[in-house]
Amino acid sequence: MSKNFIHDNFLLENKFAEELYHNYSAKQPIIDYHNHLSPQLIAEDHIFQNITEVWIKGDHYKWRAMRTLGINESFVTGNASDKDKFLNWGKTVPYTMRNPLYHWTHLELARYFDIHELLNENSAEKIYNETSEKLQTSEFSTRNLLKKVNAELVCTTEDPIDNLEHHQKLRNSDYNVKVSTAFRPDKAILIENDGYNDYINVLAQVADFPINTFDDLCFALKKRITYFHENNCRLCDHGLNQIYFENFTDSEIKDIFKKKRENQTISHQEAVKFQSAILLFLAETYHEFGWVQQFHLGALRNNNARMLKVLGPDTGWDSIGDFSQAAKLSQFLNALDSKDKLAKTILYNLNPADNEVLATMIGNFNDGSVKGKVQFGSGWWFLDQKDGMTKQMNALSNMGLISCFIGMLTDSRSFLSFPRHEYFRRVLCNLLGQEIEKGELPASEMEWIGKMVSDISYNNAKEYFNF
Repeated sequence: MSKNFIHDNFLLENKFAEELYHNYSAKQPIIDYHNHLSPQLIAEDHIFQNITEVWIKGDHYKWRAMRTLGINESFVTGNASDKDKFLNWGKTVPYTMRNPLYHWTHLELARYFDIHELLNENSAEKIYNETSEKLQTSEFSTRNLLKKVNAELVCTTEDPIDNLEHHQKLRNSDYNVKVSTAFRPDKAILIENDGYNDYINVLAQVADFPINTFDDLCFALKKRITYFHENNCRLCDHGLNQIYFENFTDSEIKDIFKKKRENQTISHQEAVKFQSAILLFLAETYHEFGWVQQFHLGALRNNNARMLKVLGPDTGWDSIGDFSQAAKLSQFLNALDSKDKLAKTILYNLNPADNEVLATMIGNFNDGSVKGKVQFGSGWWFLDQKDGMTKQMNALSNMGLISCFIGMLTDSRSFLSFPRHEYFRRVLCNLLGQEIEKGELPASEMEWIGKMVSDISYNNAKEYFNF
């Protein structure tokens, strides 16, 4: 009988890769330091009723694939039954060959459900019934799903207005997987967004402080940072097209914010100056609190205006952008470093054309104070697949020290996405194994190379975040 598609040496092409993965990486715990899981579902130890609920709802990767195949939106995000949605996903899966979805799908079926049958139109109903039956048991509750993959830490992402009640509940429970959060203030930064003033009004209510001036805004945000810090938050995150950095005066920023609060029109240039000012303020505050700051750069969002109007944001209409990154990013990091107020920083790149830009940028601000202080984050979103991760690691290796790399994260809303860590680890070990076989790395140094693999898989992140 032929071996399963997902087998012990999946993606491992030689004995060196196998040794590195099985002896140094596979058993390492998972530190998933950035994701978009629901803390409420973890706190409530939610039990999903079927696999569609946990696997397809909210997954715009799958939605894009189904739409491309010509599947009607009713079976994607619409009002079709969960079973019919899954059957249509099963029909789609064979068409995803060479897309990472094909690998992820079968890794997740194997690791969570011990199902090694390939998902397709013929097997979909059987797999739907088997997985849904398992999911309805306590063994597959949200907390146990995280335990099943050996998660040590998961870090969700919350807006400054969140009260963190679910994190508080988890902290006071006996659950032994640590659940933390990251502060995501994008809605307070992006002053050109629709509904900006409405958001600031809510922020004022939550901070219990009126926000009429720019100084008020800074005070309210620092108050929320303090609250998050008191609730064990040690990270922040930002999803931006690019880093904003324009010269400004304090009086300009005060006037721009005043105009906005009075519902007057502000120019794009005024918006960029404001965003530069608030981003610098936040970054200096993160340094004060000893946080790690993360910047996800390069997404071109909401390209399809018609479908955005129908379905809203984050429903699968985003792509890679081609924004200019180097100059403003350099000025931003330099402005902070010149005041000795540059926090530990992770930069994630979405445009592969900018890999070398970011790989060299981090070296400008690694000042010897902390191992890997400024990180080139793992391949993100459209790049968290084998080719994208390999290119990111090659750029980092060629222009920095991959040995100091803090490794993989899911950046996912799905409780079944954690085998992406395994996927990353296999790609890493195979990359190194191939180079050992070719004589580009010494086979006599397997123990040292194995240590490097263990560090990238787990130890570097453990040391870097120091939760």
